[in-house]
Formats: sequence, structure tokens, C-alpha cells
Amino acid sequence: MTSISTNLQAVNARIHAAARACGRGAEEVALLAVSKTWPAAAVREAAAAGQRAFGENYVQEGCAKAEELAGLGLEWHFIGPLQSNKTRPVAQCFDWVHSIDRLKIAERLSAQRDVHRPPLNVCIQVNVSGEDSKSGVAPEEAVALAHTVAALPRLRLRGLMCIPEPTDDAALLAARFGVLGVLRARLAGEGLELDTLSMGMSHDLEVAIAAGATIVRVGTAIFGARRPA
Repeated sequence: MTSISTNLQAVNARIHAAARACGRGAEEVALLAVSKTWPAAAVREAAAAGQRAFGENYVQEGCAKAEELAGLGLEWHFIGPLQSNKTRPVAQCFDWVHSIDRLKIAERLSAQRDVHRPPLNVCIQVNVSGEDSKSGVAPEEAVALAHTVAALPRLRLRGLMCIPEPTDDAALLAARFGVLGVLRARLAGEGLELDTLSMGMSHDLEVAIAAGATIVRVGTAIFGARRPA
């Protein structure tokens, strides 16, 4: 058994245990394997172990892997900051974009998505910790952006995403993740039923699952320490 296969088993066991601990079903939480900076061979190894969804932060790298591994039927998620001059390849190569934080990006993705492909699944990235260095829309602005994005053609608004500040304080993390749950409930009350909360990584996935995560984005615990980009 390879180390990636072993690591995937361990991460899935953590997801199952965390879901069980808070009274949720493990099937409610999807694992997104963050393969940024890792070669296509590592993705292929994870796919052979049963992993189907992969997350990439860098446009050129992600598109190259998606093209090389096209025959495997994998699902590709773009999870990094997205500049307006990079939207076209993302609209063409990826199945999901988690990092929508302004209308211009969403409009460009909508216009550039091939009409013969399924709508691009998107999430609004929310800056839950208020850090200037973090991407994401402020929570108080997320509701208006979500309604506008949901109305765009060729996109399907699925939910919300966040990356809290690094901390070992579980209570603080729970509060940060809780912001997304509050926003999703508010949007549901306004007619937008979203099915996705993308939150939680290798070090905090248990806290995120307890707070309602439906996708956890895990790289280090599967592939090892990050390789230089």
C-alpha cells in the first residue's frame, strides 16, 4: 500500500469519526484532495486509491494536470485567488471555483464558460477573520454578492468558502466557521438554498465538520509537506 493510499485512508477515517462525533453522516462531508504543487503522478496515485476530487491553486499547473489526466474522469476544483486575466482557462478547465470574491470574476467566468459544458459550480469566498492579507468578501457584503452571482448564466452557485487565520484555538475556529453557517441560513431565508460549505483543512477538519462543513480541503495530510511551487 502506498503512502498516499494510506494517508487517504487515515484522512477518511478522521472525517468519519468527526462526523459521527457531532451526529452527522460521513456521506455529508466530501474530501477535496489539495494537489497543488504535486505532480500528476501523485494525483494519479490518489485516484487509483479512490479519490475523485482534486483542488488546485495555480491556473496553469491545474489546467496542465486536468489535461494530462483527462481520461480518469476526475473532478477539478480551483481554490486559489483568481485574477481577472486568468478566468478563461479556469472556466474551460475546472468543474468548481471556490474563490469568488468579487462580481467581475464571476461575470467573466459566466461569459467564458463553454455552453456545451455543465454550469460551473462556484462558491463565494468569505473573509471570516477580517485579515487584510486574506482574499474573500466581507461577511456583511457576501449576501448581496451571492444573490448577484446566483443570477448569472453558466454558473451554479453552490455555497460558501472560507480560510480562517491559522490558530490552535478550537473555539475561535468554531466561531470563524460558524460565520458561514449563519450566512447560509440567511441566504436560505432569502430564497437561495445552498448545499456547500467549503471549510476545514488538514489541521482543523474536525472543527469544521462540527460547524457544518460539507467539503474539507486537505493537502498536507494526504500528500505530505507542500512542495515548492
